[in-house]
Amino acid sequence: MDYVAPTTIEDAVGALSSTPESRVFAGATDLIPQIRSGRPEPGLLVDLKRIERLTAVTEGANAWTIGAAAPTSLLTEDPGFSNQFPGLSEAAGLIGSDQIQNRSSLGGNLCNASPAADSVPAMLVNEARAVVATAGGTRTVGVGEIATGPGRTSLAPGEFIVEFEVDKPPAHSGDAYLRMTPRTEMDIAVVGVGVRITLDADGNCAEARIAVGAVAPTARRVADAEAALVGQPINDDTLAAVARAASAACDPIDDKRGTIAYRKQVTGVLAKRAVTIAAARAAGEDTENAATTNGAH
Repeated sequence: MDYVAPTTIEDAVGALSSTPESRVFAGATDLIPQIRSGRPEPGLLVDLKRIERLTAVTEGANAWTIGAAAPTSLLTEDPGFSNQFPGLSEAAGLIGSDQIQNRSSLGGNLCNASPAADSVPAMLVNEARAVVATAGGTRTVGVGEIATGPGRTSLAPGEFIVEFEVDKPPAHSGDAYLRMTPRTEMDIAVVGVGVRITLDADGNCAEARIAVGAVAPTARRVADAEAALVGQPINDDTLAAVARAASAACDPIDDKRGTIAYRKQVTGVLAKRAVTIAAARAAGEDTENAATTNGAH
């Protein structure tokens, strides 16, 4: 197995095209454990961490650009980013330990294509776009178009994500991400829910985006839950409708970490909680960081 660390996107594309059994990595926090567990070794590893564009986080006039290999610690430690996207920042802060977050990245979290990836529902509700390097240049697609199933992506051989573009939220908006895990830290979500809410002048919901993770082959938006909120006050009745729609959107599996019925129930509970937190943030109220819960009632 060979290793290269190119410093330009063009060199990375060239390296990938030179070796059929090649693979990029943006932090290796998933790749190394996978190889150690017995998965086939690629013929060439292409380290993306030395390409400046892929490791930068920049704020523009209307959007943030996040390098696909940028350490997630850059997001959680940036007060400007965390103030505008508290939910996405909290989701990024759940990827492994503090030490891991100096290596882990949104690009790696997405392209590992785990249904339980924490950052993906949070990126979906903020409608993040992925800029993909190809042999002929770049193309831009929605984050929801990348993962196609557990461990599978839509990226062609030799393609990789360069960066993410995330538009700044409109006024009176707030996002949130919640997950349920058996343990407080260093665990994989049994259920994850991302929400972004925009309020109108009367305090009713003007726009809603809700996404669920770990309860289907890929993270997904829940259109029925969003429709239950738009134009409505956020009260017990609308929250109950959100919970029903979120639970109905699940297509989970039974395993040792949770049954189908349990995951559906928890999804509804977390959807209500995440909407409440996102709406409070949209209204300018202070909320505690409560991205992980160890139970749902």
